[in-house]
Amino acid sequence: MRFEKEIRILISEALKSLYDIEYSSSDILLQETKKEFVGDLTLVVFPFTKQSKKSPELTAEAIGKFLVGKQSLISGFNVVKGFLNLEIQDKLWFDYFKKVSSDSSELFDPAKAYSDKVRSGKLMVEYSSPNTNKPLHLGHVRNNLLGYSVSRILRAAGNEVSMVNLINDRGVHICKSMLAWQKFGNGETPQSAKMKGDHLVGKYYVLFDKKYKAQIASLLERGLSEEEADKQAPLQHEVQEMLRKWEAGDPETIELWKRMNSWVYAGFEETYKALGVEFDKIYYESETYLLGKEIAAKSLEQGVFYKKEDGSIWIDLTDVGLDNKVVLRADGTSVYITQDMGTAQLRFDENPGLEKLIYVVGNEQDYHFKVLKEIFRKLGRPWADGLYHLSYGMVDLPSGKMKSREGTVVDADELIAEIVEQAEMTTKAMGKLDDYDSEEARKLYHDLGMGALKYFILKVDPKKRMLFNPAESIDLNGNTGPFIQYTHARIKSVLSKGKKVLGENPEFQDRKMSTEEKALIKLIYNYPDTLQAAAENLSPALMANYAYDVAKSFNHFYHDHVIVDENEKETSAFRLRLSELTSAVIKQSMSLLGIAVPERM
Repeated sequence: MRFEKEIRILISEALKSLYDIEYSSSDILLQETKKEFVGDLTLVVFPFTKQSKKSPELTAEAIGKFLVGKQSLISGFNVVKGFLNLEIQDKLWFDYFKKVSSDSSELFDPAKAYSDKVRSGKLMVEYSSPNTNKPLHLGHVRNNLLGYSVSRILRAAGNEVSMVNLINDRGVHICKSMLAWQKFGNGETPQSAKMKGDHLVGKYYVLFDKKYKAQIASLLERGLSEEEADKQAPLQHEVQEMLRKWEAGDPETIELWKRMNSWVYAGFEETYKALGVEFDKIYYESETYLLGKEIAAKSLEQGVFYKKEDGSIWIDLTDVGLDNKVVLRADGTSVYITQDMGTAQLRFDENPGLEKLIYVVGNEQDYHFKVLKEIFRKLGRPWADGLYHLSYGMVDLPSGKMKSREGTVVDADELIAEIVEQAEMTTKAMGKLDDYDSEEARKLYHDLGMGALKYFILKVDPKKRMLFNPAESIDLNGNTGPFIQYTHARIKSVLSKGKKVLGENPEFQDRKMSTEEKALIKLIYNYPDTLQAAAENLSPALMANYAYDVAKSFNHFYHDHVIVDENEKETSAFRLRLSELTSAVIKQSMSLLGIAVPERM
């Protein structure tokens, strides 16, 4: 039951009847009426004034009167300049509520909510994509949470979605950690260091940079230029040699690489579990870069790529406003774009019918993904336009920008531990956990802490750069995850009380709704629209802020009305059912963000 479709048909009839304007109902745009005006849906009438030959106000007035005269959907209207605000009859809102309260599938099943609109696409979302030379940090946290939530939203909207990870497990940056451990590690292991494996490897990545900078400084003191110092630094030569040995399959280098990567994978797994994210498949750069090199070689033969005198292979993209791009170095080693070429080809080969491959990667890689798409366009791949970069803004802290080489990043594990600890302190201060056993309490602290972290990050539009403030994220008031989680627990408490007074599934009759009740029903009605918009825009922020609006609306309703009253059983039955449906909407919305909501607090 979607009112917009029927109203668009009526508007189309009005335009034909009043002004002899032929306008398809599917082309008529309706939007939710702004909160400062009375109404449910708003029609912008400016597109019709040229043919109506009347002012926007008179055009809107005539359409409004036509719709009210139909005595079906519209109970009233008002005109604000060129905007026609329409009020849907209260009975229709009540009938809608009765229908979804008895069968919520029309609310949560996209095929029923949008029988004329939903299409099931085959999509793949790549997120996380860490390097095996360092632990996950705050930037990775936004990446993982965004990718996981986008995947869940796309699935809920009716698509077939594969969630994948690409581990960047090879390359010069990996060799830096390996070389530093080999030269300075003295056989140290995660067990001997009592340190997570990804943290241990990250320690040697930072150490390499420190030693390398010391060598550069020494060469500069001897009068060399920065360029000369960079070329002559011993560590630079050694790390390039290690990369060549790796690509040549040198057994000792490969054994060291496997050992150190295994430490990192064990560490990553712990962090992923704490974040509550998962993948359907994990790809490894070490297994795809050779395919990229093959593509480069074949494309060179076909004349799509060209070779320079030093033996390096390039592609000219200047005709599409980009630069010349190297795809293989002079020594035959690959670059980032090489493995991305191989991985993209492999994914479309393995997944017939795949329509879109969505890369969740920070906006500092915008140019990289433009290049990747243009390469495959020039190679004539039919799926080239299906490569989509979900570009998101960086995460800043009150203290400034993070730098991994210098070891100044905000470690993901430390961040998770800190925010869960803050959730514990905040919850204990409320003094409501006396009847919790220790395991229940630990789960609650974790759920609240992760709810705070995830919501604070996901409520921001992905394209925007954001400032993360842990203390602000855990606040039980305002637009935060814990506020919504607490609201859900409050509803569950009300429902528990209601069942004791009225029993299971009490009946209710048609009744006049209060302003707060109608506002809640309208928000519940908006769930499918919000889900579709979040899926189309790849924006969990739409879902997050919707959940907040629902929680905020329920709290207004809770504050202004007695929900359970023994002397008003029919009213209580209606309000309990409304509360129950509200809790279901909050739970489902937060689930799409990867956030658990507690049954009690």
